[in-house]
Amino acid sequence: MGENLGRRGDQTVTSSHRQEIFFWLGVLAIFFLSLYLLSSILLPFVAGGVIAYFLDPAVVWLTRRGGPRWAATLFVLLVFAFGVVLLIALILPLFRLQADQLFRRLPGLIDAAKSLLDKSMEFASQRLPPQDFETLRNTVTGSVGDVLSWAFRQVQTLFTSGLALANLLSLVFITPVVAFFLLRDWNRIVVKIDLWLPRDHRATIREQAHLVDVMLGGYIRGQLLVCLVLGIYYAVTLTLVGLEFGLVLGILTGVLAFIPYLGFATGFILATGLAVLQFDSFIPVLFVLAIFAFGQVLESSILSPKLVGERVRLHPVWVIFALLAFGSLFGFLGVLIALPAAAIAGVLVRFALSRYMASALYDARAQDEATTPDIPKPRAASRGRR
Repeated sequence: MGENLGRRGDQTVTSSHRQEIFFWLGVLAIFFLSLYLLSSILLPFVAGGVIAYFLDPAVVWLTRRGGPRWAATLFVLLVFAFGVVLLIALILPLFRLQADQLFRRLPGLIDAAKSLLDKSMEFASQRLPPQDFETLRNTVTGSVGDVLSWAFRQVQTLFTSGLALANLLSLVFITPVVAFFLLRDWNRIVVKIDLWLPRDHRATIREQAHLVDVMLGGYIRGQLLVCLVLGIYYAVTLTLVGLEFGLVLGILTGVLAFIPYLGFATGFILATGLAVLQFDSFIPVLFVLAIFAFGQVLESSILSPKLVGERVRLHPVWVIFALLAFGSLFGFLGVLIALPAAAIAGVLVRFALSRYMASALYDARAQDEATTPDIPKPRAASRGRR
C-alpha cells in the first residue's frame, strides 16, 4: 500500500509540473502573438516604458527626500525633456548643415567612387588572368547593385510610409504621457504584479527578476554613457582632422555604438571612404585610421570595462543576435525590447543550467547521495576493552 501511495504522489507531482509547463508556454505564446499582431501601435508604449525604467532611480531619489511622487515624476520628466531639446538645439543646426552639404555633394562623391573603382578594375585587369578578372568584375558589379537597390528601397519606405509618420507623431505626443503615468504608478504596478506571482515560486521569481533588473539597468546606463563619450570623441577628432561631414559621422558612430562593433565598423568604413575621396595625400587618411584605432582601444579597454562592467554578463554576440532577431521580426519596436529580452533570456538560461547541474539528469550519483539518508556507522570496539 505504501508503494501505491508513493506512486500516486509521484504521478500527482508530475501532472502538476506538466500543467505549470503548459501554462507558462501558453502565456509565452500569447505574449509573442499579441506582440506580433499589435507591433504597429505598441511603439510609443514601449518607448514610454523604457524612459520610465531609465528615469525611475531619479524619481525614487527625489521621493525619499520628501514630496509626492507625482511632483518628482513631473520634475524629472521636465528636466529630461529640457535636456533632450537643448541637445537637439545645439547639435541640429550643425548636423543639418553638414547633412545638406553631404546630400549636395553625394552625386560628386558617387562619381569619384565610380572613377576610383574603374581605376582599380583597370589595374586588376592588367594583373589578373582574364577568367579571374571576369569573375571579380561580376562579383563587384552584383554586390554594388544589390547594396544600392537595398538603400533605395529603405529610403523610399522611410519617406513614403504613412505608418512611419504615424509612429513619429505617436512618439512625440503619446510617449511622454505613457512615461508620466508609468513613473507615477511604478510602485503600485510592481506591487500588483508581485501579487499575481505563484505563491510557491514567488521567492525564486523575485530573485531572478532582481538579477534581470541589475543586469539590464547596468547595461543600458553604462552603454548610453559609452555612446555619449564615443560620439563626442569621434565628432571632435574627425572635425579637427578636417574630414568633411566629420560631425555627422561622429554622431552616427556614437549612436550605433549601442550595438557592439556595429558603430565602429560603420563609422570606420564611411570615414575611411570619405577620407580617400577627399584628401589627395595619404597622411590625413592615416590620421583617420589612427582615430578609429584609438577609439576602439578606448572603448574595449577603458569605457566598456569601467562603465558597463563584467557584472552585466551580456555577451556582445548575444546582444547583436537579439537586436537583429527582434529588429527583423518587429522593426524598431523589436530593437527597443531586444535588450530586455536578452537579459531575461540570459538570466533564465543560467537559472535553468544551475537547476540542471543540480539534478539527476546531470549527475545521478550526486542526486542519490543527496537523497540517501545518513546511516550511522558502527563504532569500532575500544582497544582498552576485551
